[in-house]
Amino acid sequence: MTNSPGSDTGVATAGAQAGAAVVRDMYGRQLSRIDKGAGDFATAADVEAEKAILAVIRAARPGDAVLGEEGGQQGAAGARRQWLVDPLCGTLNYAVGTMLVAVNVALRDGAAAVADPFSGEVFFTDGETAWARHDGADDAALTPTSATRLVDVNLDPPFPNAPGFRAVDLLAHPEFVARFRPRVVSTTLALAWVAAGKRAAYVTDGGGFTDSVHFAAGIALCRAAGCIVTGIDGAPLEEADRGLVVAADEETHGQLMSMTGGGAR
Repeated sequence: MTNSPGSDTGVATAGAQAGAAVVRDMYGRQLSRIDKGAGDFATAADVEAEKAILAVIRAARPGDAVLGEEGGQQGAAGARRQWLVDPLCGTLNYAVGTMLVAVNVALRDGAAAVADPFSGEVFFTDGETAWARHDGADDAALTPTSATRLVDVNLDPPFPNAPGFRAVDLLAHPEFVARFRPRVVSTTLALAWVAAGKRAAYVTDGGGFTDSVHFAAGIALCRAAGCIVTGIDGAPLEEADRGLVVAADEETHGQLMSMTGGGAR
């Protein structure tokens, strides 16, 4: 793993940490909200954290394009090198004083980092291996495991694959109840937790995951850590783009596929 300050991994990690510092510093304040429609909104912390991340990227990689959750596209959309930035995933949690949020920074098809502003953890990958760092301690390789039996299921809309697949139905499936225990975190921090062995799996409906500012960093981490990453039908994300299932191992993935109606990968 190359995570020197000048490497892409180092840039992703530094960017995520810079955004996390802003999120942590602004926590608990009365923050203005920016309405995005359909019940979605950003806060001043989202905007300021993205500025901090962009400052890191611009200083280290001035020629790269960036797609930010708040600032949109900067640079050519079809650029060979493009950073995907979600400065505060879990804005609703954050706005009501819940510390379950993530800061996501990913170079498309390359390095990525996910920072937890409140635990001090940052999870990062060079695209081949995945590691975690906690408050400056020595880096530790991420090791997925299903031992916890905890599965995070995202219940937020939209639900494009209903009625064939509905996440809420998965929670009531007899086999799910027998094998797993559900959790609902409402932030892509849960993806990093699968890579780190804190969760057995993560399930969500939707689409457009591989190019998403929300999901790109977490998916990169999970793939590098050796997790099983598919759609809810078991197909590779790039082929079907039907929902997202990330499992710590083949056995857990197979069990979830039998409950969602997905076939073999």
